[in-house]
Amino acid sequence: MKNRRHFMAGALGMLLAGISSRLLAADADKATPATTPETAKTDAKPEHDMSMMPPEWTQPDQIAMLLYPEFTALDLIGPQYMLGGLMGATVHLVSSSLEPVTSDTKVTIVPTATYDDVPKDLTVLFIPGGGESVIKALGDEKLMAFVRDRGSRAKFVTSTCTGSLILAGAGLLEGYKATSHWVARDALVAGGAIPVNERVVRDRNRITGAGVTAGIDLGLTVIAELRDPFYAQNMQLLAEYAPKPPFNAGTPETAPKEAVAMMSAMFAGYSDKAQTAIKKALG
Repeated sequence: MKNRRHFMAGALGMLLAGISSRLLAADADKATPATTPETAKTDAKPEHDMSMMPPEWTQPDQIAMLLYPEFTALDLIGPQYMLGGLMGATVHLVSSSLEPVTSDTKVTIVPTATYDDVPKDLTVLFIPGGGESVIKALGDEKLMAFVRDRGSRAKFVTSTCTGSLILAGAGLLEGYKATSHWVARDALVAGGAIPVNERVVRDRNRITGAGVTAGIDLGLTVIAELRDPFYAQNMQLLAEYAPKPPFNAGTPETAPKEAVAMMSAMFAGYSDKAQTAIKKALG
């Protein structure tokens, strides 16, 4: 209870500080006299007062989130928002180089680290999914070597959507229950995984999310593991994550049969292609 009071007081301070700083920035600039670098150092104040946060909530987690050409942007951004809210954590956006990486919807993200820059021992390894880009990633020897190496030692090995196919191709899901996007979930068997039709599946230190938006749920699940459920609940509140979709068509079980038929036809053969790519990656 004491931790809860501390967190709520601190979170309120964060919200008020953030709101006031944005709304009053223009007026403050006009009213504040010009400062020199010396006075700026003296007058500088932290953006948020974190002094009331329980000290055990600040941990030096090392988190690596993989980028590769034409990955699905929302697979990454949902979990990144959540994991980026872990106090004390360092989140690395990792790619083969520091060149910008363009997603499947043309959102471009700049990596912060290369494969060689990332710590050897990670708290979390995260892999986003994609479409044909996942098949290409499974054939990228350097990418797969990175996933295989860091995943072999990471405290938690995680993915959203078809990112789990990359984990399967790296040999990291053999004997584990896992999930993926519904169009490719069955392909996980090629890597020795046990497909499960759930939004988030945890089996020991493997945590996998289903299609795209499940990444937010995955992020909250990981936060609860690394801190505690109350921390995750407050992150959910700050994100105002309380979905009420206008249609109940988010899974094959609830969507109109015509929609399921159309989407299934669009991805016909993808699962077979993914299984072939996984087996090839496994050698």
